[in-house]
Amino acid sequence: MPDSPVVTLRARSDSDADVLFSLAADLTTWEERGPDFPAPLTRAAYDARLAAESETAGPSIRFVIEVDGAPVGSAGLFNVDHLARHAEVGIALVADARGRGIGTTALSQIVDFAFVRCNLRRVHLEVISSNVGAVRAYEKAGFVVEGRLREHAWVRGHYEDIILMGLLRS
Repeated sequence: MPDSPVVTLRARSDSDADVLFSLAADLTTWEERGPDFPAPLTRAAYDARLAAESETAGPSIRFVIEVDGAPVGSAGLFNVDHLARHAEVGIALVADARGRGIGTTALSQIVDFAFVRCNLRRVHLEVISSNVGAVRAYEKAGFVVEGRLREHAWVRGHYEDIILMGLLRS
């Protein structure tokens, strides 16, 4: 059996820009990242967005997912509520890294970071119901289905449900 890949979370560096841009510009998965219309993303627009993020360091924590020394995705905690002690978690992987357990490992690491280092009590996420690979990875990491927003997302010509999932520190 081959060795399992070494998955780590680390700070973003300038050398990660190409991989992170490829994730942000991937029109095949745009529905999984937000409510905006699908549109090509230029490198200049992406670079401007990164610069704006670093200027407004809002309530989020972002990591690069690295496998055996190479960047393969990103993970983050968003909309951190310091009073109620919860945050939304998100993860994105390049196509070659999907289906290999990398997402499950990275998700477990960011959840551990959220609970142990940030003292959060709860993390939650939203996922399109047809993204069964992601749902499976979230369940492996301990997330449970907490609800469903019926026909809430417009995905490639039809409406799909959004599944709400959460995980409590306890």
